[in-house]
Amino acid sequence: METPNLPAIRTLRPAWNKGRIVGQKRPLKPKHVWAIRVRLELAENHRDPALFNMAIDSKLRGCDLVKMKVVDVMASGQIKERASVLQSKTQKPVRFEISEGTRASVEKWMDDPLMVGSEYLWPGRFYERLHISTRQYARIVRDWVKSIGLDDNAYGTHSMRRTMVTQIYKKTGNLRAVPLLLGHTKMDSTVRYLGVELENAWQSPKLSKSKQPGRLQGRPKPDLGRGS
Repeated sequence: METPNLPAIRTLRPAWNKGRIVGQKRPLKPKHVWAIRVRLELAENHRDPALFNMAIDSKLRGCDLVKMKVVDVMASGQIKERASVLQSKTQKPVRFEISEGTRASVEKWMDDPLMVGSEYLWPGRFYERLHISTRQYARIVRDWVKSIGLDDNAYGTHSMRRTMVTQIYKKTGNLRAVPLLLGHTKMDSTVRYLGVELENAWQSPKLSKSKQPGRLQGRPKPDLGRGS
């Protein structure tokens, strides 16, 4: 008696996002930023305070942050007050202000023996890796978040990018400032990024003077202080 061919039974793998919070990551609140900074400054690792502060100030995507070079932030032996980085996604430069606290932490990092002769601001551990990877950066961010008791599934590298602009928008209500800070080319992208209702955004008094919401007029000067 021949046995009929039966379909192969495959082991069901759990979904990659089972138990995880997917979608847009939350920005850090000012109390979270302060708590992480305190923990990092108490540690003897000079890289992490500099990396954390630069991530908050620059508002760069992880892929652009890890590729930052020393020349991007340093000139004539001093840390710049303003820097410009070419975005890999849009191929357009974005300018940002480097706060006093961030400059101090980067200066300490530059004096670290690991930075001797390094072209990149965040060098990799191995010779063949010139800078840290985005995956390594994501692991570092998870460690920061978990160190202050937050759920690392709710936060990620984009939380660092969103933190400063979210606080600026809450304080000023100036939606036009956000795409300039993030390097967005369309206001619609910024509205979705912040999670603002589209109709409410267009009714904002800050946008009432602009007939074309997609065009950015002028450059605002938001307060990019250390405590944001």
